[in-house]
Amino acid sequence: MIKIGILCYPTYGGSGIVATELGMLLARKGHEVHFISSSMPARLDMTMPNIYFHKVNVEDYPLFKYQPYDIALTSAIYQTVKLYGLDVIHAHYAVPYAYAAYFAKQMLLDDGVATPVITTLHGTDITLVGQHPSYKKAVEFSINHSDVVTAVSESLRDNTYEFFNIKKEIKVIPNFIDNADFAAIDKCVRAKLASPDEKILIHVSNLRKVKRVQDVLEVFYRLHLQSIKCRLVIVGEGPEMETINSFMVRHPELRDRIRLLGKVSDLYPVLRCADIFLLPSEQESFGLAALEAMAAGTAVISSNAGGIPEVNTHGKTGYITEIGDTEAMVTYARQLCEDDILLSQMKENAKEVAQRFDIKNIIPLYEAVYREAIDHK
Repeated sequence: MIKIGILCYPTYGGSGIVATELGMLLARKGHEVHFISSSMPARLDMTMPNIYFHKVNVEDYPLFKYQPYDIALTSAIYQTVKLYGLDVIHAHYAVPYAYAAYFAKQMLLDDGVATPVITTLHGTDITLVGQHPSYKKAVEFSINHSDVVTAVSESLRDNTYEFFNIKKEIKVIPNFIDNADFAAIDKCVRAKLASPDEKILIHVSNLRKVKRVQDVLEVFYRLHLQSIKCRLVIVGEGPEMETINSFMVRHPELRDRIRLLGKVSDLYPVLRCADIFLLPSEQESFGLAALEAMAAGTAVISSNAGGIPEVNTHGKTGYITEIGDTEAMVTYARQLCEDDILLSQMKENAKEVAQRFDIKNIIPLYEAVYREAIDHK
């Protein structure tokens, strides 16, 4: 049994979700897992055995315009390790978690306690936030002084080496999925979304500009012009909802053919009913949304951004295009809509490839990393 401290963002963002799911899976395997964050992680089930949560308390002093969260986080890590005898600290996201973990480790060393730090890089902590002049050197320092560093894709690993002066090996441990969650679904809601002779196109994201929602709408519109019988389902909320609303104002004939589901608490039955998942993003560290769609048996048409090609296999689980190439996306979507045999084969292939990323294959990789760090502390 390993005592693990997990540092993560508590929101629905990708890094926080992965960290929370990882922690709960490790607890299920008998490890003791302590979450340290500003608030309860969104998906954390505190009724599970071996799960603990420690809130980072930041005092509100009038002296400070911005409260010193990093210092409070460092102290919370230090106190939790000392109180519970944690074996390892796992920081998800470079800012501020890897940075705070380093200083907590130095404080613990002063007390004669050696606690290794594992840092997992998730995406925008490297490709966006980490490159800002205010953070770059601190991010670089934190990575180089972590005991073990992992990244969720080969693309992200390569970007980290490109953008920073990194002197450590970065191990690739991909994001994961529990395929059993999809196998347990015995029904979908297809009849509520489309008629039997229509194909369902779906897009799931936080609707930010980087997701290129305008490309999703363009593909759907051009399929409509070509008399392809299909419906578009959009799941998520975000600033690009204005783009969607403007599109529907310009094309009132398509309003009844687009379903906006907002945030969905149980996405899997919806994915299970979809035929084609559209992911035209201009930036994706891994492509977890595509993997979830594949596990549900949905073909994927995506851009070639970041780590997506490590998940979606061109010509097997779907198709990959250059970023912004809506013409190619329309061609591939039409091909799948008109060829039921091809679509069915790609759906089966998608489920098969998703098995490679199953938790039973990925969790042991993290356990090995923990043991390696503990053995070399």
